[in-house]
Amino acid sequence: MKILDWYILKRYLGTFFLMLLLFIPIGITVNLAEKIGKILDNEVPFIEVALYYVDFTIYFANLLFPLFLFLSVIWFTSKLANNTEIIAFLSSGVSFWRFLRPYLIGASIVCVLALFLGMFLAPKASKGFNEFKYEYLKKNEQTQETRDVYRQINDNEFIYASHFQPIGKSARNFTLEHFEGNKLKFKISATSLRFNEGDTTYSLTNVDKRIVGVDGDSIFHQNKLDTILPFEFDELTPETYIAETLNYTELNEFIEQERRRGSGNINRYLVVAYKRWSIPVSAFILTIIAVAVSSMKRRGGMGVNLAVGITLAFIFIFFDKVFGTMAEQSTFSPLIAVWFPNISFGVLAIFLLYRAKR
Repeated sequence: MKILDWYILKRYLGTFFLMLLLFIPIGITVNLAEKIGKILDNEVPFIEVALYYVDFTIYFANLLFPLFLFLSVIWFTSKLANNTEIIAFLSSGVSFWRFLRPYLIGASIVCVLALFLGMFLAPKASKGFNEFKYEYLKKNEQTQETRDVYRQINDNEFIYASHFQPIGKSARNFTLEHFEGNKLKFKISATSLRFNEGDTTYSLTNVDKRIVGVDGDSIFHQNKLDTILPFEFDELTPETYIAETLNYTELNEFIEQERRRGSGNINRYLVVAYKRWSIPVSAFILTIIAVAVSSMKRRGGMGVNLAVGITLAFIFIFFDKVFGTMAEQSTFSPLIAVWFPNISFGVLAIFLLYRAKR
C-alpha cells in the first residue's frame, strides 16, 4: 500500500472513530438528563446504570454508524479539497478510481466491524438496554393487552385466546385443540386462563373438554382446573424487541419457530434480520456518495458540502424508517423495504461518482 493509501485510510478511520467518540458522550448526557428522575426514584444501583450506558453506547453506535461514517467522510474529504490536496493527487497522474481505492478499503474494514457488531455485540447490548428500560424506567407503565392470539405450539396442538394480558399473565376465551394428522382428537375451552409462576401451572375457569370419538363426542365440564399445559406463557406473545436481542443464528431459528406458530409479527422480525446485512453494505454506498459530493472544491467551502451531505443522510434515514415501518405494519415485502434505500442510493452513488470523475 502506497503513501497516498495510508494517508487517506488513516484520515478515513481516524475521523470516523473520532466522530463516534465525540457524539456518543453527547448522546449519553442527553439520555441521562432525560432519565435521571426515574433512575433516582427507582433507586437503581450504580453498577446497573453503568452497564446500561455501556449497552446504550453499543446499541446506538450500531444504529447510527452509517450517519457518522457519511458525515466523517464528507468532513475530511472536504478539507482535502479545500487544501487543494485532491487536485495535487489527480495532477500527479493518479486516476480518480485509484484515488477512490483507500476509501473502499476503509469501507471494507468498517463493513466487517459493522457485521461483527450487528451479528453478535449489538444483540447482547440490545437485550441489556431493553431489559433495563422495562425493569426500571417503564415498570409502572401497563402494557396493552393483545387480542386474538393464535399459535401452533407443537406439531399436534394449537391454542387461541381472544384477550391476552402479558403483565397479569392471563387470557380470556382460551381454547386448546389437539390434532393427530388432520383429525381433531380433543378440545379444551375455558373462559379464562391464568399462569401460576410458583409451580408453572395454569388455572382455568369454566372448563369444557370435548373428546372426539368414533361413536360420538364426550363433553366434560369443570368450574376450575389447575393443570400443566405444553407451552411457556411468555412464548405466546414475545416482546416486540425480542428479535433485536438474538444473534443471527438464533434469530433465524426464532423466525422459523414463529412462522410455524402463525405469528403476525414475522415481517417485523424479517426486517431486523435483513438489516443485519443491509446496514454494513450501506458503508460502501454512503462512502462513494460522500467522496463524490465533497471531492470538488466549492465557493461555499466545507459548509456547502456538509449541508448537502446532511440532507442526503436524512433522506437515507427517512427512506429506511418509512419503508421499514411499512413492511412491519403491512404485507409489503420486508426484503424490498430493507434494501430499497441501498438500491436507490446505490444508483445515486454511481451517477454522482461519474459526475465527480468528469
